This record gives sequence, structure tokens and C-alpha cells, in this order.
Amino acid sequence: MDTKGNISTTDTDIPHLLNQSKTFATPRVIEGASMIACICIGAGMLGLPSAGAGAWTLWSILLLGIAMVAMSASGCCILEVLQTYDKRVSIASITKDLLGLKVAFVTNLAVYFVGGALLYAYTTSSGLMIEEFTGLDSRWASILFVAICSISVWHSSILVSRISVLLIVFVVISFCLIAGGLVFEVEISTLLELDLPIPEQALYSLSLFPIALASFGYHHNVSTVRDIYQNEHKAQSAIIGGTMIAFIMYVLWLVAVFGNVPRDSFVGIIQQGGNVNILLSELTNYVQSPIMNNVVTAFTASAILSSFICVGMGVFDYLADLFKFDDSKQGRAKSLAVTFLPPLFASLAIPFGFLAALNVAASAAAFWACIIPALLVVKARSKRKTQGQIETRYKVPGGNLTLSGILIFGSVVIFIHVSSFTTLIPQFGIY
Repeated sequence: MDTKGNISTTDTDIPHLLNQSKTFATPRVIEGASMIACICIGAGMLGLPSAGAGAWTLWSILLLGIAMVAMSASGCCILEVLQTYDKRVSIASITKDLLGLKVAFVTNLAVYFVGGALLYAYTTSSGLMIEEFTGLDSRWASILFVAICSISVWHSSILVSRISVLLIVFVVISFCLIAGGLVFEVEISTLLELDLPIPEQALYSLSLFPIALASFGYHHNVSTVRDIYQNEHKAQSAIIGGTMIAFIMYVLWLVAVFGNVPRDSFVGIIQQGGNVNILLSELTNYVQSPIMNNVVTAFTASAILSSFICVGMGVFDYLADLFKFDDSKQGRAKSLAVTFLPPLFASLAIPFGFLAALNVAASAAAFWACIIPALLVVKARSKRKTQGQIETRYKVPGGNLTLSGILIFGSVVIFIHVSSFTTLIPQFGIY
């Protein structure tokens, strides 16, 4: 099948495909779900407490639920469009094919900007954490981190899916230890802050939308997950399973943090850029056990590592498709260079805060992860109808109502993000 969805398999391809199937068993759904969850939790776990401090507990959970549904549906939109395209084709090719060169150019910039911003944030945060606990200069620590972690991405997506299972298990175990330790210390009055005016919480909740979207930003990896399973329904199960795992962990994490750390304490964290090390330092003030402090650090490190590898895999596959790098060792080395070196150089030159990096990417993420997928589905369905291909293997649940909801959600996030650079949208701890 070529990049435009036309069948082109020859007899000589069949033995190759059979050999591939013997070499790698099809991963279970839990492996794809683990990959999706790993991508999400790095941004969400470390960015949400500071971003949600203004809205506080109940409003933050409500908005996260809305974001989970919208972002899961938009990922399924990409799956529907990809089903008629060849393996290793990403949103770069399908946007060019369906929406034209101009839209594809803008989309490609947005996709790489978001992926680069996430890799930049994880690279910067990892360097700061390694420096804090080893004394190694943060810049050298970042270089070492990228050099070691990018090897698995260069090797194969199957290896990344296997590693992601191990990492998500470690993240869940360490998270349960942390949440268990903190939940028993939760103060209900601190958790709910019932004396806060509802209008104030509602206004501050608006600024959470961009980070909530980023907390479910796995879309770089949709084509990778589709390629792993080569079955859209299994890929959908992996996407929904992964976002649900992330959502449950977010809720428990916010309850554990907001139930222990007073709301006013986040003002100082936010004013220092929302850096991960500042959040951890504040959190350890409320964790009395030295062992628990080590668990908190291990959890944070594993969350960053898992997200870095999985996001890197998605950006790697996307750029390989965009620049038409082949799947040889040399081709994968080129993909590796364009994926990891620019974010690394940016981190070394301008090490901004973790939360700032996520905020910068919000509008671009809303554009390409919400607006573009919905438009692609509309165009793909219209094209299939014109060609008389009404029936397909896979279709996004919910019909046009789902597409409208995704478009509205994406548009609202873009409006809020742009408005946040003015005084129109209040920012907790800033103005």
C-alpha cells in the first residue's frame, strides 16, 4: 500500500512480512496503553499541581476529565485517517495529502514545536535533578541523560513499548507508595478549601486548560501505536486505556498533593517557574520519612524518563516520515539527530522552567492535536464518499458530535492560551 492508500504489495513482500511477524510478537494492549500513559504522566504529574493551584481540587479534576475525553477522541480521529495509509506514515504525510501543502507546513511546525518543547522540558528537568543529587553540572547531566535514553528510541519502537511497561510499573508502584503516604496525612479542609469563592476558582480554572491538554498530549505516538498493532481497534483500546490510567493517577496525585500542601505555598513555586525541583523541595517539607523522600525522587525521575523516551519515539517516527529517512541504521541515526539534538541545544542555551515550557506549546498542541485531526477526518470521509468507499474498518465513535466537541475544545484552549498573555485570564500567583 502506498502513501496515498493504494494497494501495492507484491509477492516478494510476503516472506518479509512473515519473517517480521515471527521476529516480533504483536504486543498486548497493556503495552500500548503503558506507552500512552508514560507519555502523558511526565507532563501531567509534574505540571498539574502548580497549574491547578488556582482552580484547586474539584475544578482541576473536572477539567482533567473533559480534557481526557476530548484528547482521547482526537487521537482516535488520527487512527481513522491512518487506516488507509501505509505503515510508518505519520500526520506529516496525511495532512499534506488531505489538506494541502500550506496547512501541512503549518501543522509540521506545530507538531515539531510541541514535541521539541516537551523534550526540552524533560531534558532541562532531568539535568537539574541529576545535578541536585550527584553534584554533576546540569548541562553535562542533560547531555548524559539524552545520550543514554535516546539509544532505545534508535533501536526500535517495539523495544520502547517493552521498556514503557517496566517504567509504568515502577511509576505506579512508587506513586502508590507516595500517594499512600500522603493520603493518610490529607487534611480535608486543605484539600477542598471550601471557603474559597466559587467564582474565583472558576476563573483560575481557565488557565488550567492548556496544561490539561498537554497532560494528555500523546498524539505524536498515534502512528507508532498503529504501526505496532496494525489494527485500529487494538490501537484505540491502547489509547483509551493509556489516557484512563493517566487520569486516575492525576486525580490521586492532586488529592495527595493538594491535601497536604497549602494553596498559598504554590505562589512561591509558580513564581520560580514551576520547576520540578522546587515542587519536590516543597513537597518533601510535608513528608517526614527520609525513605519517602527518596521514593518521591525516584517517582519523579521515572516519570520524566518514561515520558522522554516515549515522546522521543513519537517525534522520531514523525520526523522519519517528514524527511523520508529510511529504516536502516543510518536512516534511524539521522532521525535520532533531528529529534534529540535541537531540544538538547535549546536546553543547554536557555534552561527555562518546566511549567513555562509546557505553557509555550499549548496553542500549537491544541491546533495540531485537536483542530487538525477533526479536519482530517472530515476530509477523509468526504474523499472516501466521493470514491464510493463508504465502509471502513474503523470509525471514530460519536459521529459528528465528537468532531464538533473536539473542534470546540481545541478552539477554547487556543483562545485561553492567547488571552493568558494579557490580564484577561487571571494567573494564580502572578496576577
